Amino acid sequence: MNSELLLNVTPYETRVAVIENETLRELYLERAATRPIVGNIYVGQVARVVPGMQAAFIDLGIERAGFLHVKDLKKAREANEIPHISDVLHAGEKIIVQVTKEPVGTKGARLSGQITLATRDLVYLPGQSSVNVSQRIEDPLEKERLRNILDGLLNAQGTDGGVIVRTMAQGASEEALAGELVLLTEIWRKSLELKSISRTPTCIYEDLPLYLRVLRDLAGNGVKRIHIDSNEAFESAVSFVGDMAPELKDKLELYRGEHPLFERYSVENEIESAMHRQVSLACGGNLIIEPTEAMTVIDVNSGTNTGKRNLEETAFATNLEAASAIAQQLRLRNIAGIVIIDFIDMVNDAHKQQVMQVLGREMMGDKTKTVITEMSPLGLVELTRKRTRDSLSHLMRQSCPACNGRGTVKSTQTVCYQIFREIVREFRHYPANEYTIKASNDVIECLLDDEAKAFGDLQKFIDRPVQLRVDADGQREYYEIVLS
Repeated sequence: MNSELLLNVTPYETRVAVIENETLRELYLERAATRPIVGNIYVGQVARVVPGMQAAFIDLGIERAGFLHVKDLKKAREANEIPHISDVLHAGEKIIVQVTKEPVGTKGARLSGQITLATRDLVYLPGQSSVNVSQRIEDPLEKERLRNILDGLLNAQGTDGGVIVRTMAQGASEEALAGELVLLTEIWRKSLELKSISRTPTCIYEDLPLYLRVLRDLAGNGVKRIHIDSNEAFESAVSFVGDMAPELKDKLELYRGEHPLFERYSVENEIESAMHRQVSLACGGNLIIEPTEAMTVIDVNSGTNTGKRNLEETAFATNLEAASAIAQQLRLRNIAGIVIIDFIDMVNDAHKQQVMQVLGREMMGDKTKTVITEMSPLGLVELTRKRTRDSLSHLMRQSCPACNGRGTVKSTQTVCYQIFREIVREFRHYPANEYTIKASNDVIECLLDDEAKAFGDLQKFIDRPVQLRVDADGQREYYEIVLS
């Protein structure tokens, strides 16, 4: 598949867009103020053991204690039977854990005692001894070659650990794999040293920033070009791929276009559309996407598509287009958990089967594990999509204060970053002597408080003063930038 990666990197926010066949498929977002902690390794302290849940809460030194189930302990995985949590953990005990899921709402991070460290081709498993090869590598001879190389490297280095060979390792040389294994074992050695000298709780290993993680995890053979709009990030990426993935070096490109990178590829418009509950279809129909606490419900409507023949043909044509659009929206919005799709009722079984085939085919490009059930007699399809990171809506929106949480609006942080991007865009095209931001009170307060550093960095970058003015009657999502 022909795809491109667009990396928009700023000091306050990094955004990565995955473009496949000129269509935005996925968006990754990381903000400096709320950087994810998945993949980080902590020396934690057991705060409380809960026998009834077979779990423990681990103090990580962050806002909320993490949750560790007994089955995620290395000792439990090695045992023939799962032990009782009270037999393997005690309050006050020091333990190394890794974050596997971000904190959500009032829930703390999900933790594992089984540590994994990843590079582009390998995943290192300290304390294990097995060599496993990704099931996505289908060639049995290549699987055997990779397994033999890693068996030999582990024996030669005397490494106390096992490895998983990732899909991207296909065709990798023994020299490249040896270099990655040395790097991973060195990271683990330094982590153990930090554990011995660190006070608990503390973070002893932090995962790579987003723009480097995507080079490690997403930039496979199907990626034709990687555009980066930051000089500093580009130089860092060149250094990273030089060590980890030399084959990517020729794909890196520093973007110097007149228009911002995301505007050049119409990504900003796609992101804005993804904030709305309604998605229009080319045929005249639409999707209504409603997230709830328990699940996400997607309703397919015929809208203005009245058809030219009969009701069955209209429903079939609308459902076919909707199936493709739903697969795209699930990836773009990163909707996870249980999803219920209410297709327009169809009588013809062959039509139902074709709609399910389109949905399944379109979901094949999604790297996130998804399970799809058969269509019910009522035209309902249930699917589950593994939760690996926050949804786009959760990252960019918050409960509406005007309706007591029944709806959502853009968060003050999201509006602030929109303002930053617009000022930079105006500066590049129409450099003025001074800029004035007129916005709602909560946005101005955010600029002066939570985003004060980013606001200061912006003024340094454009080397112009930026004045702030409260619009007492203004709504959060509306602002004005005045040039003088």
